[in-house]
Amino acid sequence: MTDTAATPGPGTDQKSADPSRVSSRLDRLAPADRVRRWIADREAPWSAERLADKHPFVVWAWGLLSLDFTGIAFGALFFCWSLTPSLLPRDWTFQGLIGGITAAIGYGVGCAVGWAAHRYWLSKLFWWPPPERLLRAVKVAVPLVSIVAALVMLVYSAGWQRELAALMGAEGTTTTGYLRTLALSILVAALLISLWRVLRDLVRLIARYLVRWLRVPRSAAAPIGFVVVAFLSYTLVTDVLFNGVYSFMNSAFSLQNNETRGGVVQPTLPERSGSPASYAPWDSLGYEGRDFVFRGLHADQLAAYNGAPAKEPIRVYAGLETADDTNARMDVVIRELERTGAFERKVLVVIPTTGTGWVNPTAADAMELVYNGDTALVASQYSYLPSWVSFLADREKAAEAGRALVRRVHDRWLQEPAATRPKLLVYGESLGSQAGEGAFDGLADIRETVDGVLWVGPPNANPLWSTLVARRDPGSPEVEPVYADGLVVRFADDGATIGAPPGPWLYPRVLYIQHPSDPVVWWSPHLIVNRPDWLSEPPGYDRLPSMRWFPFVTFWQVTADLANAAGVPDGHGHNYGTTVLDGFVAVAAPQGWTSADTERVRSVLDAIAGTQGPEK
Repeated sequence: MTDTAATPGPGTDQKSADPSRVSSRLDRLAPADRVRRWIADREAPWSAERLADKHPFVVWAWGLLSLDFTGIAFGALFFCWSLTPSLLPRDWTFQGLIGGITAAIGYGVGCAVGWAAHRYWLSKLFWWPPPERLLRAVKVAVPLVSIVAALVMLVYSAGWQRELAALMGAEGTTTTGYLRTLALSILVAALLISLWRVLRDLVRLIARYLVRWLRVPRSAAAPIGFVVVAFLSYTLVTDVLFNGVYSFMNSAFSLQNNETRGGVVQPTLPERSGSPASYAPWDSLGYEGRDFVFRGLHADQLAAYNGAPAKEPIRVYAGLETADDTNARMDVVIRELERTGAFERKVLVVIPTTGTGWVNPTAADAMELVYNGDTALVASQYSYLPSWVSFLADREKAAEAGRALVRRVHDRWLQEPAATRPKLLVYGESLGSQAGEGAFDGLADIRETVDGVLWVGPPNANPLWSTLVARRDPGSPEVEPVYADGLVVRFADDGATIGAPPGPWLYPRVLYIQHPSDPVVWWSPHLIVNRPDWLSEPPGYDRLPSMRWFPFVTFWQVTADLANAAGVPDGHGHNYGTTVLDGFVAVAAPQGWTSADTERVRSVLDAIAGTQGPEK
């Protein structure tokens, strides 16, 4: 992004308009003359007298504020694009951030377009430059038109946001409140443009010293300066900022890991890890692990809900502090499964966790209700960090942890007699689905290893999910794909579509549940320059038809949606509610199970949903 090639003013010949010649000539001028010429080149002759005698820093700071008018026009266009609807409703703060980022990108694109147009087209026209009066009129009109267009689009955008919120049963924004977006976007864009100009001026400074001190040719000095600044910036971002922030957050969340949610106490029943009989000490389970083994319905409650005698559900968990490394933690997990009698139950469910070790309490309760407590759930923590941080920094670690958990449990499960060992299922949600996929080499490996898989809200980067979606049957949409006629693996967006397409569904079954409005499923870096199929197809049930793809813009829109992915009502975004019950029943329902049984369990889950904690 550059804005040094603004349209030359009246009286500027073509040679002097060339940026490289202007830079070369300025280097030979005295400091005061250089300041005056520099201001003139920026088409601010009215301020030359006032600024020429100021400190160089003042002049440089003024340069950060001046803008290219082609860049302004493109920045306004990109900003207006960013106001179009996305997957989820956004308040004015999120929209302000996204609008500012995209406006800055548009400004850079506009500067590049203006520079190319002048150099390769306008400079060759006999009538260019036009009269100064016309140029001044254009420079007044561009900012005014841009502001008016932005305000008009903000009014439309507020309406779209209300429409999208109504579609999801959420509270919408107000038009007057949404107008604050413009001020925040201008501030964000100004900061980003100024940052770029600082880096640009640093490149020029390095190039100037290379020429003076090392006698580097001018043609090579600028590229060398660019490489140096790019390397330093990359090092600063990755080695200093990224790693520093990562280490800080890891330390901060490790402290939270030692805390315990209010009302959670050590279980006394031997069927739970962390109990006095457990090989996994209570204090080692971590924040989410302690919550997981404490919560859930007990045998007497299950019997009351299901109207039949129930078994006490088994919940096995290993925290990061349960043992020194992954292999040692898996040893504890196996000992816990053996101690609790998990291999004597009807169902054994392996749950690769998300981020900090969170397990969806609704999913855990659903499994235990369906099988009336004749279950064993096993999970293990692999990180202190929340899912979104783990997604950025720990994806490989998640896959390795999932593989270790599934493989070790599977190997021990194989030692049981085939006629009496439990069904072996795998459940994963969000980053947990990515950890779960990491345990398998492909669809065939899944079918040879387990008796069923349910994955909910899979991230777009999941390798198996991506492969299956890319190879979907011709004519099936990306938002609800059909793979091999649904013979083995199926995709659904709610409970009603799990049975589609009609036809046989072989066991063991693999099921993905994904909402059309879930940004975790649809976010991808490819959105920057490529329009995905799901934005070219008819929209899903909870996405507005008016959502469109724009280069750069859509990427930042969906990125902002990630921050609010679970902040919408059940059945939308990354909030799957009791749909996990429908998925679990479809994959591994007990013999004789009916739709009436499903609704009975759903009513129980709805009744206890208010007591569960959110994802961490």
